[in-house]
Amino acid sequence: MLHPETHLALHHTRTAELHAEAETHRLAREAKPERELRARIGWTLVEIGLRLATPVPTSAPL
Repeated sequence: MLHPETHLALHHTRTAELHAEAETHRLAREAKPERELRARIGWTLVEIGLRLATPVPTSAPL
């Protein structure tokens, strides 16, 4: 069985670790332009869809 003060110290340590991890994730999310990537992928998919939906011109028989 852990001494109550040791148990409390472990909880404080884990809390500090979780806060640091959350801050790291927050900073990483702010650093990468996720919206730009999503917009670029979205417009690329629209372009591909339009190419697939546009009929290929066929030459008229002579």
